[in-house]
Amino acid sequence: MITRIEVDDGRSRPGAHKIAVDETRRTQALKAPVKASVENLSFYYGAARALNDLNVEIRDNQITALIGPSGCGKSTFLRCFNRMHDQQAGTRYEGRIMLHPEEINLVGRDVDPIEVRMRIGMVFQKPNPFPKSIFENVAYGLRVRGIRAQLRLAEEVERALRNAALWDEVKDRLDSSGLSLSGGQQQRLCIARALATEPEILLFDEPTSALDPIATARIEELIVSLRDRVTVVIVTHNMQQAARVSDFTAFMYLGNLVEFDETSRIFTNPSQKATEDYITGRYG
Repeated sequence: MITRIEVDDGRSRPGAHKIAVDETRRTQALKAPVKASVENLSFYYGAARALNDLNVEIRDNQITALIGPSGCGKSTFLRCFNRMHDQQAGTRYEGRIMLHPEEINLVGRDVDPIEVRMRIGMVFQKPNPFPKSIFENVAYGLRVRGIRAQLRLAEEVERALRNAALWDEVKDRLDSSGLSLSGGQQQRLCIARALATEPEILLFDEPTSALDPIATARIEELIVSLRDRVTVVIVTHNMQQAARVSDFTAFMYLGNLVEFDETSRIFTNPSQKATEDYITGRYG
């Protein structure tokens, strides 16, 4: 059964936007096992504390959205999952990050951050294809994984491009530069590149903020379709996007997790006034 909830983002009064909610999908989401979690996670840039004692569970094959005003810690939190902060001097973690059943933030203790980044892929705000061919963009991670046979590479590249809804548009020009594609196509190429290594989780950091509305709609449709094969976590400033694509939503403010719940509850009946004030546009 599909019902509709109304979401008012505070920028289009007096009418509220209507968002479809699939009750069957909602029930499945609530029953999904936990794929990853953070437990009492704090994160520091030098002496500056950017995240404050967070506890969140990310459910398998679901889409979790992170919302909140700029500077609240959303991207910092996202990048903790695949150890991207390791490349920056002076950063440190407290607490645990779990890719169940393993703890993955044990810096220098038998946890290879490169392997973590293969298992937890990431797509950034602006498309960032390599200055290589379309084929080699997608094959890059496969080669890092040690795959050399050309037939196997071709099969895996095609699979990734199909999963990123790009194959039909590029199959006849795989030798062309990835930089020759449109902005939306470049972002889907980056998604294909991330999917090629078959990650368990795929992180999106505002993946449509640099795209036009048509390209944005295609990326959103793609993200929704991906949850059948990968767990998704997405940072977005777009309240309507969070409501459209996600199963669960976390609202963050000043490095704190204010509220985490089903997306339908966050947008219709939040338990915290700060959450309601943000999603109705009173600040942020």
